[in-house]
Amino acid sequence: MKPKRQHEEPELFRSRLDQILNPRHPLYILANQIDWSVFEKEFGATYVDEIGRPGNPVRLMVGLHYLKYTFNESDESVMARFVENPYWQYFCGFEYFQHESPIDSSSLTRFRKRVGPSGFETLFKETVETAKRGRHLTKSHLNKVNIDTTVQEKAIAFPTDARLYHKMRNALVRAARARDIKLRQTYTRVSKKTLIQQGRYSHARQLKRARKATKRLKTMLGCVYRDILRKTNDFDDELKELMSMADRLLKQKKDDKNKLYSIHAPEVECISKGKVHKRYEFGCKVGMATTSRDNWIVAIHAVHGNPYDGHTLPDSLERVKEYTGWSAKEAHVDLGYRGHLYQGETLVNIVDFRHIKRATRAVRKWFKRRAAIEPVFGHLKSDNRMSKNYLKGTHGDEINVFLCACGFNLRKLLAVFLCLIRKMLLFNKFDNFCYSTVYM
Repeated sequence: MKPKRQHEEPELFRSRLDQILNPRHPLYILANQIDWSVFEKEFGATYVDEIGRPGNPVRLMVGLHYLKYTFNESDESVMARFVENPYWQYFCGFEYFQHESPIDSSSLTRFRKRVGPSGFETLFKETVETAKRGRHLTKSHLNKVNIDTTVQEKAIAFPTDARLYHKMRNALVRAARARDIKLRQTYTRVSKKTLIQQGRYSHARQLKRARKATKRLKTMLGCVYRDILRKTNDFDDELKELMSMADRLLKQKKDDKNKLYSIHAPEVECISKGKVHKRYEFGCKVGMATTSRDNWIVAIHAVHGNPYDGHTLPDSLERVKEYTGWSAKEAHVDLGYRGHLYQGETLVNIVDFRHIKRATRAVRKWFKRRAAIEPVFGHLKSDNRMSKNYLKGTHGDEINVFLCACGFNLRKLLAVFLCLIRKMLLFNKFDNFCYSTVYM
């Protein structure tokens, strides 16, 4: 059933939150700047009209996701802090202080499944629109943009052949037991012991023994795989996918492309970005565009298939126009975008300092500003939950990317409001400022 409107009955002996809280607090101002009605119109179609209990309020679910990625919290910790923080409750649309959590943390997972990547794209668009309404992001910011890619790592263990063989065999044994397929031998205890031995041999640099242990693990996986093939021909979708993954794992070689790196996250790709401290990263590539002047994130998207950086450029520039309503005049990119196939109205500058010695000071200034996108990636990973993606599947990759960008832009808005408050207090003009921001 569709969610009911988030309205509480007036209480005689309790004070409303807007009468208690400080209207100068940045989170209080931000709560009144966001157009929450956009989400109710967008997500209303995902709910059924008459069947079941009423859904959770849309503003509550959207606000919790905003707070989670703005302040780098998990599903459980964001609910714990919600009960303690009246500003968070006001941000999520409550009129009176809540002494208990209104929902369980698992409701956030179900909301993500219900809304999908397109819904969280709407959340990101609204952060851009909020910045535009306050004139903090203007068309002049799109004169110069920086574009680059990074890797969003998946929350998986470092893939080794021995561990993959062991986990794949475990998954096949569990699936066979659930379907009453009697296996000749499961190798449960033998495989675990062999995996431990393989790790010890590798740590001691006894590589010949480690290779033999890995080969034994592969043999055990092959025995279970062939045993299931002999015992049944009627595969359901889940078992068929597991058997396909096992076959792919048994056949893949060291130098193959599109290898399997995780059993529970088969979409993971191995990406090498040339970093000295981390040669390989396992996840998906992320393309991002930021304004060169103030580092607002104006476009972001998850890209699967590990494409060449230059091939992601047209999509990034199209998203800039889609999310902001304005086209970028100039885009600055690094040498990884050489040979791109973009044909559009934006001028693409490939930053190469070997060939700009005769350029003017202004050109060199904007070329140097291209590097400003790198700390944005750092903040996204350290402050906004992009360092490890815990959401499942390719949809989880896209959802996490949009929410990380939402968290970054909201942190910038909070910082802008804080600076404006201090400036207005300095000139004793806060009352006019507060009225214009809250009631505009």
